[in-house]
Amino acid sequence: MSDAGETRDRVLVEMTIAAPAEAVWDALKDPGKIYNWHGWDAPELRDEVEYIYSKYGRYDDAAMTLRFEGMGDRFEVEPRGGESVLRVVRAMPADAEWDDIYEDMTEGWISFVEQLRLGLEQHDMGPRRTIYLSGSGAVPSEALGLGGLLDTPPGERVQATLATGDAVDGVAWHRTPWQFGVTMPQWGDGLLIVTDKSRTDEAPDGRGMVILTTYDMDDAAFAALEARWKDWWGRQFAESGGAGCG
Repeated sequence: MSDAGETRDRVLVEMTIAAPAEAVWDALKDPGKIYNWHGWDAPELRDEVEYIYSKYGRYDDAAMTLRFEGMGDRFEVEPRGGESVLRVVRAMPADAEWDDIYEDMTEGWISFVEQLRLGLEQHDMGPRRTIYLSGSGAVPSEALGLGGLLDTPPGERVQATLATGDAVDGVAWHRTPWQFGVTMPQWGDGLLIVTDKSRTDEAPDGRGMVILTTYDMDDAAFAALEARWKDWWGRQFAESGGAGCG
């Protein structure tokens, strides 16, 4: 039994990014760049970025460490030659066990920093457009037809035709017990993140969400993509309330 108040660090995610540490640190500090990796397009995005990073973010430039007032989470950037290592670390009660529990904030940070890695490595932190959908009544990866591909190691090719009609011919980007990311070349070298949340008494048939990150798609192509996915999602899932990123 740990002493009351004793904490330990839990590394939520540690990734190597093919970009200098200064570029990663800048992407964590510059609001114009944070908009291009944190969360997804939503009316609340700018207010959320201001609240989290400007109001409560505490930046240590010398150590390249970002902490948040009132939270136990921090970002650490470590130079590794021309590359860098980014960690998201949480201070948690020393006797807590979370490995088998779905937790929104943890999975959200993981999705966001995977979007950061994509933006840095492939898009020079340029502007993106996203589509976000969430709901219950089915397991998203199964409903989309990705079930047999979820164990594809990151970096290996993924080929499939999704239930939406979209052809996947990209590479596995990341994997956790709850989410799977795959690159989508036809979305301007974008990214599809599919999250299967744990079943609950309120959602015994499954629940989850998807984030579609796109780059350099013209308005007509983006509108068609959004309409296709919203139409398919609406026929499969009961919509979850709220579209904010936090």
